[in-house]
Amino acid sequence: MPAIELQPFLHDTRLSVAAPSFCASRPDGRIAEGADGFYHGDRRILSRLEVGVAGIPNTPVATARGADGNTVFVTVLRGLAERTADPATTLERRRELHPGRLVERYTVRNAGDLTARLRLDLRAESDFAAMDTVKAGRTGTPLRPEAQRAGLRWSHGPLTAALTVTPEPDHLDAATGTLGFELALASGESWQAVLECTAEHRDGDLFPAPAVGTAAEPGAAPWNTPEVTGREHHLAHWIARSHQDLRGLLLTDPLRPADTFLAAGAPWFLTLFGRDALWAARMMLPLGTGLAAGTLRTLARRQGRGVDPAIEEQPGKILHEVRRDEQHLDTGSRLPPCYYGTADATPLWLTLLHDAWRWGLPEHEVEELLPNAEAALGWLERYADADGDGFLEYVDSTGRGLSNQGWKDSSDSIRFRDGRIADAPIALSEVQAYAHEAAVKAAALLEAFGRPGADHWRQWAERLRERFRESFWTEDEHGRYPVVALDRDKHPVDSIASNLGHLLGTGLLDAEESALVARRLTAPGMDSGFGLRTLDADAAGFNPLGYHTGSVWPHDTAIAVHGLAREGLHGAAAPLAAGLVRAAAAFDHRLPELYAGYPRARYARPVPYPASCRPQAWAAASAVLVLQALLGLEADAPNRRLRVRTQLPVGYESLRIGGLTVAGLPIGVETDHTGAVHLRAPRGFTVTTVR
Repeated sequence: MPAIELQPFLHDTRLSVAAPSFCASRPDGRIAEGADGFYHGDRRILSRLEVGVAGIPNTPVATARGADGNTVFVTVLRGLAERTADPATTLERRRELHPGRLVERYTVRNAGDLTARLRLDLRAESDFAAMDTVKAGRTGTPLRPEAQRAGLRWSHGPLTAALTVTPEPDHLDAATGTLGFELALASGESWQAVLECTAEHRDGDLFPAPAVGTAAEPGAAPWNTPEVTGREHHLAHWIARSHQDLRGLLLTDPLRPADTFLAAGAPWFLTLFGRDALWAARMMLPLGTGLAAGTLRTLARRQGRGVDPAIEEQPGKILHEVRRDEQHLDTGSRLPPCYYGTADATPLWLTLLHDAWRWGLPEHEVEELLPNAEAALGWLERYADADGDGFLEYVDSTGRGLSNQGWKDSSDSIRFRDGRIADAPIALSEVQAYAHEAAVKAAALLEAFGRPGADHWRQWAERLRERFRESFWTEDEHGRYPVVALDRDKHPVDSIASNLGHLLGTGLLDAEESALVARRLTAPGMDSGFGLRTLDADAAGFNPLGYHTGSVWPHDTAIAVHGLAREGLHGAAAPLAAGLVRAAAAFDHRLPELYAGYPRARYARPVPYPASCRPQAWAAASAVLVLQALLGLEADAPNRRLRVRTQLPVGYESLRIGGLTVAGLPIGVETDHTGAVHLRAPRGFTVTTVR
């Protein structure tokens, strides 16, 4: 019977990231199965790396994470040199990850009374499997290595992987990929070795990175280091861990290495995704505008120029993703290396440009991007509304691309309350909200920089707002609410879902409508206690482990929290924010891409979604957005103004918050023992407080 091909689970995987490389292993450090491997540029360089002693159990006892992707694994070589039941011999495996290079340092220590005599074997394999092959659950064929001095070398077309060990092994068997060391350690003695594996191209250069995205300089980050000190708080740990993870996901544009952006996540999405990069950069704005500037420029260089249905390109459109190779998805879809199939990246690009300006992006940098902004506006008006009904729709015109092109891009994500799947073309509610916000904010930019069109885009936004109110609202026994989408026949897709949270703070809703949305989001069917479910628990298609049909996505909840705060609905925002902080603590403060939507009342800890990426850029950056929402912090650098709340919710007393900045100038924030907020604004800034 043939093996079943299933996407590998990741919930117990240990991931280290140094984009565009990452390493995935078992909790004891072994690279041995599933998605395990050392990867670079969407290729698996090592598919196996095991260390041990034949016939001796190698039992994991500790794992410790260090800075910049370093991880230490400690195992006990059970029964070796033991006089009593006490463990005597340990193996420490210290992993360092660099772009294109994996380093592991091995230390065997004998703390027992007897001499430890052993042969330590390192076994390595390489299959150079493509990422979509691994994600589909297929196994690559291990390649036979060539022996070289102190190591092994694998070749596959123009690609090679070189593995060396210092000191040189006592035994080397290329047929099995095994390097062996004969050791005799007296009581108290230790032995060390260093393994290094490097991915290379035929001409000796480092194995090329993806079509877009090369490694950032070590230690560099285009944002301030956030610091939350004072009272011990899980929010502080979440922010600190997120900062570390985001540094690992940082990539630079090979067309202009000074421009940086965040890869979407590891292991599946360690490349440029328009939507993900834009949201993550927007979330990070309170720490500086450098990431936003690099993200905006990187995407602007690849903005659509012509009409190409094969890749969904249109003039002014912002792309969905970039890869080295065509992606073959388990749904049967095939995505070209540069793919534009997204309905929301273009308005999100416009909104980020405006918000970065408000947080202090220098005017000359804003002005350089205004032609791209005008092209993006042109796409909204000329191409986004395919059938002329005044709403932004999407449809996969190729039959091979993504059937859904909002952030919930799985094939079953947009469904009616009775479980039926909506037919395309689909007009998503949140895409209308993004477009409304983008048009209003683009109008402000055009006006501020003396360019024509501001009045036109304000009127365009107002007409969209009126049409939305007429077509997207429905009613059930609990009152009125906006539907998720309109389907092909303009029928309201009447499920209640987390999409509602993305409408808040965009200007699309009035105060009464925002309050109605807040009531839906905080109801038990939506609030799991660890964040918002993607689909209401009472819907026919609800599945707590459904990718977009009942799971919880941290970025999704954080966007709703921020939207509620912008609408002044802080009482509704606080429990949702607390749910995310609670979930972060349960995941060792590294929130995954998503997790299951089971209620907190059933399970005290959130249940992992087994195939979730971790780290994921917008899940990590959500920590900063939640902090901003709790503070009610908004910036207007061009007019030298800041806005902040007077009081934080219970549980956030006696905190000092550092790293916040506006226009490159520091903002100091403290809360006293009552939770009252004290803000130190840069000289020349006026501060407005709100409750």
